[in-house]
Amino acid sequence: MTAQAAQPHPLTVGRGQRRGARSPVLWALYFDSPLTRRQLTLRTGLDATAVDAAVDELLLEGVLIEPETDRPGPAPLRLVRAHRYVIGVDVGETRVRVALFDLALNRLAAADHPLSAGRHDPDIVVGHVLAGLDTVIGAAGVPPSAILGVGVGVGVSGAVERGAETLVHGQSFGWDAVPLERLLRAGTALPLFIDNGAGAMGRAELWFGAARGARHVVVALIGSGVGASIVTGGSPYRGATSSAGEWGHTTVQAGGRRCRCGARGCLEAYVGAGAVLERFRQARRGRPVPGEDEESAFGALLTAADTSPAAQRVLEEAAVYLGAGIANLVNLFNPQRIVLGGWAGLRFGARMLPRIRESVAAQALRRPYAHTAIELGTLGPDGVALGAATLPVCRFLADGARPPRTPVP
Repeated sequence: MTAQAAQPHPLTVGRGQRRGARSPVLWALYFDSPLTRRQLTLRTGLDATAVDAAVDELLLEGVLIEPETDRPGPAPLRLVRAHRYVIGVDVGETRVRVALFDLALNRLAAADHPLSAGRHDPDIVVGHVLAGLDTVIGAAGVPPSAILGVGVGVGVSGAVERGAETLVHGQSFGWDAVPLERLLRAGTALPLFIDNGAGAMGRAELWFGAARGARHVVVALIGSGVGASIVTGGSPYRGATSSAGEWGHTTVQAGGRRCRCGARGCLEAYVGAGAVLERFRQARRGRPVPGEDEESAFGALLTAADTSPAAQRVLEEAAVYLGAGIANLVNLFNPQRIVLGGWAGLRFGARMLPRIRESVAAQALRRPYAHTAIELGTLGPDGVALGAATLPVCRFLADGARPPRTPVP
């Protein structure tokens, strides 16, 4: 993530170039802090005069700190974590999670609002998001003026369409061109940044988690639904209409089980949490699976597999189909890593990862599989909210820590 630039001649570095050094300096410090001025010069490829000017401005504005040290030599520079704050929102199928972070993305406060099955009306979701914003801002004691913005990761099968206004298309939610940004704007003046949930989680794993250091990665999000974030050459692949990554709606069984999207044989109909629980219910001859909600019922299934052959068979079947889906990713994208995440993916993978790898090995081409690591995500249930919070951080770093281009109303 370190910025690269051709090194100019010192005599040609004017005010514009010095100002333009702020962003690469901040990107370098964000991922590789602490760094001295000389290390920043080497890391960014910028002229020392430009780096010094940018650092001096950022120190004066309180964005950076250059602490005194007893050691000889130049002092290392760090970002001031409490200079600004960000909020990340995970709009999932089972809950809305809102979390407030400092600039280094350390979580300071969080709020969860469970969603009842089938209760995904936009007004309900927006109400939970706005209530969560009030809760975390109050709990952290942070003034709204210190918040860079709110990133929202929408965990629905569909697309986040960016244009004159941001629209969300979510077939499984029954959302058709929902103007989510406009609905949220009616209740908050904070800057808003909206992405899909898999893309948000993928960015979090790429910055801080199991995908860090790789340039070709697929981060799979498995919860009630199934999606993926595809990273090629270090950049996310979004497709022509920003709907790339609908991995859950690739076909693994022609004419197979009916999926929520209306098609048959989708991967989601075999490995999504709801689909796996339905198979267990069938194995129990129609008796419901214990649990107050989908997450607790999925936990009950995993626990039952210790003693129940029927539960173990259900998990085995899901592992085989998940392996088939991952083998398709291996053959199509030839990634360095595939990271399994999402609340169900993490719990299922913790128990079944060896079996999943066996299934992939049996169905993927040998050479690309030999160069692909399949791992669990490391960020836990905060992955989507954390990834969403990186959206305002990206803008902050890209703008060189200057005020937003558009004033907050």
